[in-house]
Amino acid sequence: MLLTLAGLLQSLEASVLASAIRQSSWLYPFLEIVHILGIVLLVGAAFLFDLRLLGFSKKLPVPDLARHLLPWSRRGLYLIVPSGLLLFSTNAVALASDPVFHIKLIMLAVGGINAGLFHRYLFSLAPGWGHGHTPPMAKAVAVCSIVVWVVVIACGRLLAY
Repeated sequence: MLLTLAGLLQSLEASVLASAIRQSSWLYPFLEIVHILGIVLLVGAAFLFDLRLLGFSKKLPVPDLARHLLPWSRRGLYLIVPSGLLLFSTNAVALASDPVFHIKLIMLAVGGINAGLFHRYLFSLAPGWGHGHTPPMAKAVAVCSIVVWVVVIACGRLLAY
């Protein structure tokens, strides 16, 4: 039997776990709080790093700041992904057809690609940037990151209405 995407989404939404989350008076709000805490950790650390790339706090070496902030971003991701999937499961059919949700997913992909390209091609050069000189390409990555995360957060809020 061929399972369609619509059938998969319906099955996910009808699952025992999704039903339990929807019916619980505390589980859905708890997952929202976990999701928001994850966003704070991930996006807060990303914004601080991006601001450094844009020229703020020039006395902080980029590699040292990255060693401090990136573990916090990862911890935020560990909260965001499972909580986001569980929240999605409670309303999978409607969310999957919502253009705002599509924009959010596209922007998440853009953010991941942006971060991946930065770490693959630019970050290894960071020790040579000194205390203030950041190459234009690294600044472009930082601007892209800030825009992406603002759009992702805005889409997340718009989905709630």
